[in-house]
Amino acid sequence: MNDQVIAKGLTLYYNCKRLRCLSCAILFMLTIGICSTFRLHLLPSTSFGNLGVNVPLPTNATHETSEPTEFPEVETKTPPEPICRILKADADADYCEMEGDIRIEGNSSTIFFATSTQKIAGNSTISWSIQPYPRRGIEGVKKWNVKIVGINVNIPKCTENHKSPAVLFSTGGYSDNPYHAFADLILPLYTTSFDFKRDVLFLASDYQSSWLSKYHELLEKFTRHEIIDIDIQKQVHCYRKLVAGLNFEKHFIITRSGLSMSNFRRLIRETYSLERTQAMSTRNITSEGDNFTGSRPRIMIIKRKGTRILMNHGEVSRAASEVGFNVVLAEPERWKNLSRFARLVNSCDVLMGIHGAGLANMIFLPENAVVIQVVPFGSLRWLAGATFGNPSVYMKLKYLEYEIGENESSLSSKYSSEDPVLKDPSSIIRRGWDEMSSIYLQNQNVTIDIGRFENTLVQALELLSH
Repeated sequence: MNDQVIAKGLTLYYNCKRLRCLSCAILFMLTIGICSTFRLHLLPSTSFGNLGVNVPLPTNATHETSEPTEFPEVETKTPPEPICRILKADADADYCEMEGDIRIEGNSSTIFFATSTQKIAGNSTISWSIQPYPRRGIEGVKKWNVKIVGINVNIPKCTENHKSPAVLFSTGGYSDNPYHAFADLILPLYTTSFDFKRDVLFLASDYQSSWLSKYHELLEKFTRHEIIDIDIQKQVHCYRKLVAGLNFEKHFIITRSGLSMSNFRRLIRETYSLERTQAMSTRNITSEGDNFTGSRPRIMIIKRKGTRILMNHGEVSRAASEVGFNVVLAEPERWKNLSRFARLVNSCDVLMGIHGAGLANMIFLPENAVVIQVVPFGSLRWLAGATFGNPSVYMKLKYLEYEIGENESSLSSKYSSEDPVLKDPSSIIRRGWDEMSSIYLQNQNVTIDIGRFENTLVQALELLSH
């Protein structure tokens, strides 16, 4: 409507010019004045909360401005995705993506994103507080501030300019645990950085040199650059593209379009020179009494220290041998040299262990191998399935569970049979993770009933024949 009023005024003006009509010119000026007054009423409010900022704010975002600033009228459009958001996957994860003028001040844990295109006032700031690790709110992970600033805000000057994009993540949290090392860091790093084709800079917060050294062969497949300890940097590092946080999807699973666990396990085999792509078939194995002809499949039994200890691993080993397996005992000390241990796991056809981090080594097994998870007493099959049962399908492995009975658990000697710990484990679980974990995961050992467990060993042997 405004455009029509202005157009009519201009037509009137040119007609008047031809007629040299002073009164018409005056009429034109009055028309423009009325139109301008009408247009002012269409401008957004000058208070910051109603500026129509084109950056949706998550719940942990804050904003500041020094003085009200007027903006030109903005067309109504579908709001873009926020710069920072919380990924609602199996665990909440802070995740930010930005492209433009990005400046990182490592020693203050601050990311500045200067923009003139986000419809933010020139002297305003929008900020988020994030943890660049897939599980929000845990200890041992530094918090970072992400600030989107207007073009007139004073921010640190660049002292180091980088052409390559960057990914900021934390090696804190639970990264010392082999399961979480893969589920929380390595797999999300792989999916987050894949499109950069190794031309990406890894900025490690809560830098742990021992962790980076342990997984360096694999990390070198993700980036061709040296990993930066960003927390100690006194320089202001500047980038055109940055991802802060990791694209976490599911526990120990890749579901991103175009990628798969098969792709990743192929990369694992290449990285650690794992020769076997397929587990052996037992079709050609025959038994005559206690004698077996043909090659025997290998079963690795993971030994634990501290919690959820297998008290009768010797008996279990003998039972596995009698069923038809060659037995390999995996002591925790053997895990220190990851490359060598990966090759040992790859030489096996079955991996067996009580629920815990050691089962994460299933990532090195050949396809069609069998995973036997011994599930501690306490109605924990939901946990066992989420951590190792479901991922085994994506890894093209076969999966068996052996659930511990009350008589096989050390808890039976600590609690009466009427105690909820034994009688109603679900009631303990409902009290929350901490109480459940302190009883069923941190204070339980296992003595397997060999007679009952033999059936599971036989099933594993049969699965190898299919």
